[in-house]
Amino acid sequence: MSFEHSEDFPVIPQQEMPQQEGGTDRSEQQHSADGNKRRPSSDRSEKLRSSRLYRATQAVTLWMDRYNVDGVAGLVPGGVGDIVSAGFAVVHVYFSAFRLRSIPLTLAILNNTLRDIFLGMLPFFVGDVIDFFHKANKRNMALIDGFINDDEIVIHEVNRKATQSAAILISLAIAIMLLLWGLVWLTKTLGTALFS
Repeated sequence: MSFEHSEDFPVIPQQEMPQQEGGTDRSEQQHSADGNKRRPSSDRSEKLRSSRLYRATQAVTLWMDRYNVDGVAGLVPGGVGDIVSAGFAVVHVYFSAFRLRSIPLTLAILNNTLRDIFLGMLPFFVGDVIDFFHKANKRNMALIDGFINDDEIVIHEVNRKATQSAAILISLAIAIMLLLWGLVWLTKTLGTALFS
């Protein structure tokens, strides 16, 4: 079952690049802002879109965000459901790091995923409600599609915010650890107070 042409994930047509005087395509000469000489050509883009990993990435996005599996998993107490559902984002991280080979894109995807974990772990059902509306997997898929389709706006924004993404990534990792520690402490304190 392919999700490539569904209404959830429309395939953005590749824009025609004007020929320069030497007869060489501009896309072959340009370099990405993260230093890679490699930008997806139309052949490479088609190979990426038709790969099993890309289809798996689309399926994870569809199930986690459209069918709200992420939100339902977030109802499992103690942040366990949020962490388990975030494990499915590994497919986005793998695709960006090893297929597209973009460090800034990988940082942006990790940033979205950790933000989703953090927001979902907020106590007193606040995080559970947010989990149904914060669609990190759809954002990650849009970023991946932007890189595959050579969308200059997406690529520029991701590359421009790479340092900021790294700082936010570290901050979110620390915040998640503190939130987990707080949840363990709160559970321990309430358990002691209720059962002693």
